[in-house]
Amino acid sequence: MKRIAAFWAMLCSMVVGVFAQNYTVQSVSGRVQKESGNNRVDVQVGETLNAQTVVFTGVGASLVLKEGETTFTIPAARNGTVAELTAAVSNVRIGGNIATTDTSSVSRTTSQVSTASARASEAAQDEDIAAE
Repeated sequence: MKRIAAFWAMLCSMVVGVFAQNYTVQSVSGRVQKESGNNRVDVQVGETLNAQTVVFTGVGASLVLKEGETTFTIPAARNGTVAELTAAVSNVRIGGNIATTDTSSVSRTTSQVSTASARASEAAQDEDIAAE
């Protein structure tokens, strides 16, 4: 019985945590809308969106949200709840080093690679099934 009570307490705290997340709109560029009942309404800078708000970003649009100290940039042509979109963005690492690659002919190597059809035709010649 204690396990069931602990499970429900944990589940309720997770649900409350998801719904309690509020995101403040820092900037909007292009056409960004949110679902409000059966209509779509333009998102305004400074308004607060909860995690379950459904957001639509148009082509060439972007939305910058802030939750606590974390800032999320939602790129163009994305639709979904704020929680889904910020989770997708937070897993992306921006930055790093780009190394140059030597594409001169000296660094390239070629080798012969047989294809499946070539191997199959060779195998068909090795065994004669009709002889049985």
